[in-house]
Amino acid sequence: MPGISVRYIVDDVDAALEFYTRHLGFSVALHPAPSFAILTRAGFRLLVSGTTGPGGASQAMPDGRKPEPGGWNRIQIEVADLEAEVTKLRQAGAHFRNDIVQGIGGKQILLEDPAGNPVELFEAPKR
Repeated sequence: MPGISVRYIVDDVDAALEFYTRHLGFSVALHPAPSFAILTRAGFRLLVSGTTGPGGASQAMPDGRKPEPGGWNRIQIEVADLEAEVTKLRQAGAHFRNDIVQGIGGKQILLEDPAGNPVELFEAPKR
């Protein structure tokens, strides 16, 4: 499976699978172990790795630090109607870090997955 992927560290792989497939249109491509899965959407691959387990992504660094979810790096998903997506996700109980903001290139908001990893929902300006 060559290509480029993004890996998110998550507290609960099953919760991540539910969130990304139910709310953001991803499909499960592979789920070979409880602590790892590959999700896909429109040619993009998102690897979700648990904080425990035998996989390499959960192993401590030489200085003792352990991988953990969260942070500010994020994937961006472009949507046609940001307000409608936010309304739908809020009704489903999703958590956002902020409200919709207008930037020079469009509108965005930061959604959090169940582990606290950010997902930027983005709407380009109408042409």
